[in-house]
Amino acid sequence: MLSPAAHAAPAAATAEQQIQLYHGLPPARAAALVDVVDRFNAQEKGIKVVLSDKDWHTGSPHLLILEGEDEDNFVAGTPRYKALHVLMKEAGVPLQTLRPPAMMTRTPVDAKGRLLALPVGLSTPVLFLNRNALRQAGINPEAPTVGTWFELQETLGRLADTGHTCPYTVSEPGRVMVENLSAWHNEPVATAHGKTMAPSFNGMFQVKHVAMMASWARARYLHMFDQRNEAEQRFAAGECAVIAAPSASWAEFRRQGKVDVAVMRLPYHEDFPGAPQNTIADGPALWAAAGKKPAEYKAVARFISFWLQPENQVAWQRETGYLPLNRAGLLASRSELLGDDLENVRVAVDQLTNKPTTADSAAQPVVERESVRRILDEELAGVWSDQKAAKEALDNAVTRATVTK
Repeated sequence: MLSPAAHAAPAAATAEQQIQLYHGLPPARAAALVDVVDRFNAQEKGIKVVLSDKDWHTGSPHLLILEGEDEDNFVAGTPRYKALHVLMKEAGVPLQTLRPPAMMTRTPVDAKGRLLALPVGLSTPVLFLNRNALRQAGINPEAPTVGTWFELQETLGRLADTGHTCPYTVSEPGRVMVENLSAWHNEPVATAHGKTMAPSFNGMFQVKHVAMMASWARARYLHMFDQRNEAEQRFAAGECAVIAAPSASWAEFRRQGKVDVAVMRLPYHEDFPGAPQNTIADGPALWAAAGKKPAEYKAVARFISFWLQPENQVAWQRETGYLPLNRAGLLASRSELLGDDLENVRVAVDQLTNKPTTADSAAQPVVERESVRRILDEELAGVWSDQKAAKEALDNAVTRATVTK
């Protein structure tokens, strides 16, 4: 006859370790996350990942996918997270990711280039084009002339001449026109003041580009919209012919199916020597909360390792449009077997790695903060409404960003 202790042992051995995961992803990407979680839960014994509606303000989930101001606040002050590279090492689980590149947003990386969080939602601004709109304007959609900004201007002129009412628009103008185009032209956005960096994105390059965009707005080539996602919605509906938007938007444009979409690198100004250089990748990251038990961190490590498996990386890239996290995902984006599914990834990676990153083309935390992006967009709105000159708007933005630093 078995003792009570013998009866209790199997129950203890099968106790389920539950891991709570919070995210704020939009519906299509949330569905892709649910797929990852469901596949993990189906094959893993003794561990279950569950989605939580409570974030770090209202609860204590083990994992959080954060971006923007919420991420800025989460990482500020006393660490609320356990560094990913430490977590994986202590759990004895290899972290199979690419080495974080210098052009990647600095938030989830420490001073030694080690991952503090998993950058699950990386993207970089690229150029999307409506092939049907180009055909109607007599432009070859397979080889449009948009390599430089002056070439794009000529293309937009042809679109306008043939009746297109919104030739060009931009999603997140501050991120595109200041952060990324400055890096794309190897122009600084911050200047050292002693041991700190201060915003300085009101130089000749930034003023020139914003002034050019202001002239496009007056000519009705460029149309800007008040709501953050409206530019992408207008392009997806076929109302705008060309848009500069995050590379991850490719998946949603194709999912809606109303536009035959082409994707290309951002144009460059050929009168700036060395351009094009490289752009910057950023987006939401997966953080592990501090203060959890070793067994919980081991379960977290198993889930992260699962997410990084090649087949899961390919599925994540295809469904979300985000960039690969490891070499397997990168190689998949080059595979002819996937057809056009990951064309955005190929263009984005080629743009990000166009040339070795420099001090001026690397990501700059002083500009990446959500509060600074919001200031930039607010000041640039005065340019689009023809109420401010380009230099005045950028000077104001630098002053405001310095005060909020």
